[in-house]
Amino acid sequence: MTTLQNRETLPILQAGTPIEQATGALILLHGRGGNAEDILGLGSALAGDHLALLAPQAPGHTWYPLSFLAPRQQNEPYLSSALKQVEATLTFAINSGLKPSRIALCGFSQGACLATEFVARHPQRYAGLVAFTGGLIGPLDEPMLVTGDLAGTPVLLSSGDPDPHVPWKRVQQSGDLLTGLGGKVALQRYPGRPHTVLGEEVEQGKKLLSIWLDQKGSPE
Repeated sequence: MTTLQNRETLPILQAGTPIEQATGALILLHGRGGNAEDILGLGSALAGDHLALLAPQAPGHTWYPLSFLAPRQQNEPYLSSALKQVEATLTFAINSGLKPSRIALCGFSQGACLATEFVARHPQRYAGLVAFTGGLIGPLDEPMLVTGDLAGTPVLLSSGDPDPHVPWKRVQQSGDLLTGLGGKVALQRYPGRPHTVLGEEVEQGKKLLSIWLDQKGSPE
């Protein structure tokens, strides 16, 4: 495991295949109270051979202070800063020689919300989005207007229902919006599942990523 750091961004932990040798990259975003090292463990379970794992670390172990359902302005400037950290991690992977279509994003809980929000606000063809218990950021009744083209990016939105932090309605809303942007979205609902990631969910995420990343060449 190595750490990348510069004056503009927070630390990014790296594991898996060195990015200069990798055929793809998986950006991993930890949840509230977690850390980059923890989410790398999930990444190792998800990733096949030849993938670089990149996990930025949130300051104070949280990406933004309030619920993801709070009015967006109440989570500023932390939310905008968090999105910039994800962008910096993506830029690092691109500058290392990988196309966006060879880069996937994954997160759990608060990290899943951040990953989903980033993909919706920066739509292009990614290798995939895997969001374990998360959804787009903002109040349930607030209209969400985004434009762009995900160009067939595969998306897995997986969550328990009920969940103490993420209502299933928001997961569905997020799936509808990402579908409207051209994503190939799969929703997976687990009735009564606690706020965690099940082994079955890991297997589903691993299958999605293996189709597009665990191979050389373009996924298209």
